[in-house]
Amino acid sequence: MKVIILGAGAIGSLYGAKLSKSNDAILVARKKHADIINKKGLKIAGFESKTYRLKAVPKIKKIEKNTLIILTTKVYDSEKAIRPIKKFLRKDTIILCLQNGYGSEEIVKKMVGRKCLVLRGITSVGINFLKPGAIKMSNIGYTAIEKSRKSKEIAENFSECGLKAYASKNIKEDVWKKLFMNCVLNPITGIFKIKNYEIADKKLKPLGAEIIKECIAVAEKDGFKFSFKSVESIIDRVRKSKNYSSMYQDLLKGKRTEIDYLNGAVVKLGKKYGVKCPVNESLAGM
Repeated sequence: MKVIILGAGAIGSLYGAKLSKSNDAILVARKKHADIINKKGLKIAGFESKTYRLKAVPKIKKIEKNTLIILTTKVYDSEKAIRPIKKFLRKDTIILCLQNGYGSEEIVKKMVGRKCLVLRGITSVGINFLKPGAIKMSNIGYTAIEKSRKSKEIAENFSECGLKAYASKNIKEDVWKKLFMNCVLNPITGIFKIKNYEIADKKLKPLGAEIIKECIAVAEKDGFKFSFKSVESIIDRVRKSKNYSSMYQDLLKGKRTEIDYLNGAVVKLGKKYGVKCPVNESLAGM
């Protein structure tokens, strides 16, 4: 399969490396990151220790037949990433939006219209960007892909390359499950400057509980019913993780965060459905 990873930071670099095992994979990354990968390969440390040899470029000038584009930029950079390649898109191109947040794929769909198939994906991979040419993985997690005529084939390809993947029965439900996690984990770790497992501190439990309650209320209006206990079990998955959340990493680097597409998105949906979300609104404001 022809694969282009658009926006190869930590997650994109990992997917490109793993998929290069049996696919023609190209990373589209910042110049310094791309140059080092081309010269020395991409080094993965942690859960797996290996150097992958694959092609990396700062931009793409064409898209070949039957290409899968995996979009792994921050959601607010989606337009910036898609705009330069829009003219190269083909009917047989597939764009898989492997990003955080609620409705991130809608930005891409609005841009490309009917030019090609756009799918939403969810990943639970634990990964940190160490420096250009090097990333650190704490777990391999899973990849859920929105159902389509090509999703099973893509999922099987991912799994064969060591990325556990499946075609989701209901991707929107999966998006909500990931959103619950992100709405608790990201702002708390970012504001208090703590590692993921530290959100289990009993002093933070009341805050986490209020975030969850508001998210559940909005999700129910959106057509998905979750119990408090089931959401807590989703968040329990990170209680042993010594990773820094993606939002904390962004703050450490002085980068813009994705808060508007996480807690901010819950607040926006809440206003649409008439559900007040004062805690999520406060966190987004902070």
